[in-house]
Amino acid sequence: MPTLTILPSGKQVFVAEGETILQGLMAAGAGIEPKCGGKAECASCHIYIHDGRKTVSKIQRAENERLDQIIGIGSKSRLACQAKLGAEDVTVEILGFNSGI
Repeated sequence: MPTLTILPSGKQVFVAEGETILQGLMAAGAGIEPKCGGKAECASCHIYIHDGRKTVSKIQRAENERLDQIIGIGSKSRLACQAKLGAEDVTVEILGFNSGI
């Protein structure tokens, strides 16, 4: 079972392989709630994946289109509601403008 490390807090949570990063963040009480219910429509769960990007599911069309429409994206950007965990550990950063920090 992969470990999801959440920055900036450093909190860690075990998440089942195949679950979304958003499910792990919500289980950890990370303070991130998608406005669209996890349908890649709002980008309120925009995160950066620092470690473990190769084990996370590939970006699909809907997520890519949404990311193209927001400010502050980079090569590490993903929507937590769309990124499914693989077998390896992943480190993500919750962006301050999404989490109320």
